[in-house]
Amino acid sequence: MRQRMIEQGAGGFSIGRCAGALAAALLLVGAASDRAPSIKDPYSSTYRPLPSRTVMITGATLLDGRGQQIDGGSILLAGGKIVAVGRDIIAPADAEVIDGTGKWVTPGIIDVHSHVGNGPMPEVVGADSVNEFVGPVTAEVWVEHGVLVQDPAFSRAAAGGVTTQQILPGSGNLFGGRTAVLKTVPARTAQAMKFPGAPYGLKMACGEIPTMSYNAANHPYGTKGERPATRMGNFAIYRATWIKAQKYRAAWAAYDKAKAAGATGLVAPDRDLTLETLAGVLDGDIRVHMHCHRADEMAMVLSMAREFGYHVSAFHHAVEAYKIPDLLKKEGTCAAMWSDWWGYNMESYDGVQQNIGLVHRAGGCAMIHSDHSVTIQHLNQEGAKARAAAHRLGIDISKADAWTWMSYNPATALGIADRTGSLEPGKMADVVLWSGDPFSIYTHSEKVFVDGAIVYDRSNPASRWVSDFELGQSGAGDMK
Repeated sequence: MRQRMIEQGAGGFSIGRCAGALAAALLLVGAASDRAPSIKDPYSSTYRPLPSRTVMITGATLLDGRGQQIDGGSILLAGGKIVAVGRDIIAPADAEVIDGTGKWVTPGIIDVHSHVGNGPMPEVVGADSVNEFVGPVTAEVWVEHGVLVQDPAFSRAAAGGVTTQQILPGSGNLFGGRTAVLKTVPARTAQAMKFPGAPYGLKMACGEIPTMSYNAANHPYGTKGERPATRMGNFAIYRATWIKAQKYRAAWAAYDKAKAAGATGLVAPDRDLTLETLAGVLDGDIRVHMHCHRADEMAMVLSMAREFGYHVSAFHHAVEAYKIPDLLKKEGTCAAMWSDWWGYNMESYDGVQQNIGLVHRAGGCAMIHSDHSVTIQHLNQEGAKARAAAHRLGIDISKADAWTWMSYNPATALGIADRTGSLEPGKMADVVLWSGDPFSIYTHSEKVFVDGAIVYDRSNPASRWVSDFELGQSGAGDMK
């Protein structure tokens, strides 16, 4: 786990009523950039699906990612999409038919918390691009600018059935920077992996890690003697920064309104990359993904979000989510959790193996996440452990329901559930064929499809995806 290694509203006011505010806002500015403060996409996706064939898998057990299981079912993939799911599907004449008897089919796994690419393997200092350790507010950095697409971990993640992943900055700072959602495909550039149209995220962090990154204590995370030094300091900086973002957003709203009204002689506010990202959050265009372990701290963050008018899409590493599942459900906030990992610092001390099951039972949006290039290779087994722990507490969760933790719920948190995360006609053909029950430790992926194209085929070693970094080295194209 990447962190484990390190941590072991709209403006809308009238010109007349707020002329003073407008004038003040415009006086703040200098050079004209003539750009709106909200989300823009200068590094837009150039992703194009890889070539694919029409494929039909028959006679398999299907978990649709929405809580339904179909025994003896079939699925038809064509043109990069899921065309049909059910028991009575007729294969087109040009389809490659795969006998799925005894095998299982699921949506591709979506890892909502990955550091593949920005914390590439092998983990060496020169390649690391996880934490911008220069100050507690670094919302101006974009993780896609630090992704090494030749990270061998991408192909290993594909072999584990991961078809989409969100890459995040680390948790060393209160505002860590923008996230990016990538398809798990071989590519020459990060832009060629970007999930088309996926909203950006903002990585935030609370608790011990950002507090210890800059305080004056003799602590391995940092001794710079800078703020924040306490959790109180964390929230003081959050709130002061959101106030700046509100002013920035209002300044741009005033400028845009005046421009639309035909005003002349206007000077646009200066662009500020930090506040631009935060304004995107306030506009609802950028989703907040926040590292937070303790239940009381998560509740406080939700109150802060209400104070400033934004929404927290998900808490990550939510070790104590089981204490507030009703609150998380009420706020529509997902919880990304591990099956059985806690105790690595004080704020993670009160973990229980039933965390995911308890959030699920309460009707919350539970998710499995990896946070590391090894864990991402067996997230199906993490789901199995979480399901088994819930069962031991008397919480019976079907395998079909448990799979929502790994595909549909993460897709919801990322804002892409209308395109992937479940086996439904019209959605992207992001699909995994498993050798058996994916909740069994003896099962492995046989074929992994991204937009209908095979990115991993266990039966064909020659097709293995080998990164440039691996060429000529032992282990290149290993069996994974």
